[in-house]
Amino acid sequence: MSVQEKKIADDIESYLKEHEHKQLLRFITCGSVDDGKSTLIGRLLHDSKMIFEDQLTAIKNDSKKSGTTNGEFDLALLVDGLASEREQGITIDVAYRYFATDKRKFIIADTPGHEQYTRNMATGASTADLAIILIDARYGVQTQTKRHTFITKLLGLKELVIAINKMDLVDFSEDTFNEIKKDYISFAKDLGVKANLTFIPISALDGDNVVNKSTKSPWYKEDTLLEVLENIEVSSQRDLTHFRLPVQYVNRPNLDFRGFCGTIASGVVKVGDVVTVLPSGKSSTVKEIITYDSDLEYAYTQQAITLTLKDEIDISRGDIIVKSDEQPAQAKLFNVRIVWMDETPLIKGKSYYIKRASTVTSGSIDSFHYKTNVNTLEEETTHKLELNEIGFAKLSLNQTIAYDSYEYNKTMGSFIIIDRVTNNTVGAGMIVDKVLENSNQVIDEHSEFEIELNSLIRKHFPHWESKKIV
Repeated sequence: MSVQEKKIADDIESYLKEHEHKQLLRFITCGSVDDGKSTLIGRLLHDSKMIFEDQLTAIKNDSKKSGTTNGEFDLALLVDGLASEREQGITIDVAYRYFATDKRKFIIADTPGHEQYTRNMATGASTADLAIILIDARYGVQTQTKRHTFITKLLGLKELVIAINKMDLVDFSEDTFNEIKKDYISFAKDLGVKANLTFIPISALDGDNVVNKSTKSPWYKEDTLLEVLENIEVSSQRDLTHFRLPVQYVNRPNLDFRGFCGTIASGVVKVGDVVTVLPSGKSSTVKEIITYDSDLEYAYTQQAITLTLKDEIDISRGDIIVKSDEQPAQAKLFNVRIVWMDETPLIKGKSYYIKRASTVTSGSIDSFHYKTNVNTLEEETTHKLELNEIGFAKLSLNQTIAYDSYEYNKTMGSFIIIDRVTNNTVGAGMIVDKVLENSNQVIDEHSEFEIELNSLIRKHFPHWESKKIV
């Protein structure tokens, strides 16, 4: 019986309470076809004892008829559940899996390696805190490795773990590992990748350096993959400086109450703050901060709250509540990067619905600057975007909206494009206009405000691990 199983058997209520307060890490696996992405996830689930006995039995049976390991136990089948995926031995759709250790909870997105499923990979990366990029030790950095690195850069991931897989097929050669590491660092530097890079030699099939330390690579002294995932700090990526609350719902149960509900996109708000509603520009003061559990004095990014104000102001779904002295820019013409996800090309002038957070308006492409060739990463002149292509364009909306650049605020700077006829999501975009100043400024961790805020956070949200407000 594992330690986790013993905890569950001995005191299920304590285990559930402990599990509730663990920090959550979302990550994706990406890389070329057959680099072992699905096998790696299967290994993480298997070695961390997160697979039920009936699942193991079913996978063992399926391995004999559908696996790619000659009848041996195929861990990839834990993730690749579609019939077409098993027939071809590839990943097509984004598969999400969940597991937990004593330190953290995890949501894994297994993304496809094929170029034709670039849109699926971008979808999985859009909500991730970290990306694991797998590289086959036999082949080194490939075109798809570069493509996926480019997309993680585009989507602003700050942590990249480069897992050099199938090291067992090169006899765990330190020279091979170092050569691939050198090639990747050189490529990432040329691409302008600013993320933190961590390199690990692994064998997903055999489990070397995945959950347990391998004796086959005595030259590798650093953490295993799971240890990196458990200990890497990602909370510092959250912006606690610029308060943004997209209004999702106006709660009006009776004549005496009007609350404005939403999830804080960034920043901190406290009772008594002077706030402004955009686009109307009307201002008031925060009267109450209400949550399901209790009323709060402070609330911060990613919390779902209801605000009440001291004044009666006309506020609707799609409006943005901000602090009056921290207002974002407003415009209806933006420079944007777009990942196109539809068979019908994106062309200049065609009208679409544009949904950014809870704000929905209509708009069209005013002009194309260029598209990026995801194979060579070269910028090419274009007048349209085809399926899976990535472009840089100027987007024109039919109304002015408040916004932040995606680089500083993913919620306020990202949007989806919806076809007005079919109502299908056909594209995703990021606003790249730089409008915030000092967005990464760190507040003195010993300041009175910092001490008071962190005290309240630890009291109400003990899983919060941020050491500084950024």
